[in-house]
Amino acid sequence: MAKTAIFLAEGFEEIEALTVVDLLRRAGIEITTASITGSKQVSGSHGIKVEADALLDEINFNDTDMIILPGGMPGTNNLDACEPLKAQIKSFADAGKRLAAICAAPRVYGKMGILAGKKATCYPGNEEFLQGADPQTTEVVKDGNFITSRGMGTAIPFGLAIIEEFQGKEAADDMAKKIVFRQ
Repeated sequence: MAKTAIFLAEGFEEIEALTVVDLLRRAGIEITTASITGSKQVSGSHGIKVEADALLDEINFNDTDMIILPGGMPGTNNLDACEPLKAQIKSFADAGKRLAAICAAPRVYGKMGILAGKKATCYPGNEEFLQGADPQTTEVVKDGNFITSRGMGTAIPFGLAIIEEFQGKEAADDMAKKIVFRQ
């Protein structure tokens, strides 16, 4: 079974994080919610408090197949300021392991320079942070080991793209049908 981790910072976008968690768990893909704050309780950008499964330093990155970043403000800035997380992201990028981000969060990867030469998308107005990338305007962009998406309204397609990455198009299409998405 694939193992993924989604990282929560104060001010994360609740729908972008929790939609992905819900879809992946429905699909049987292991996803751990991990707080970067030092506390398992994390407040989203709209004041919704979530209790994470684990803290950042409890994640076994050697056993993790994908790092996922939700957007939101100031959540994205808080993720970008988390050096231990960025060290793991760099390690994943260097090893060609899977990385995903939605909304403003692709800017974390862009500012690190790891999207250079890749097609990527992000929340409108954040393209300047996708350093060296080829910005796209589609809902979800997959290029190599990266999956990026535009925002809260694309959370379901983003989650389905992650399912497709691990289980194939048929599984993603089946999940879309089960949740009555674009029928």
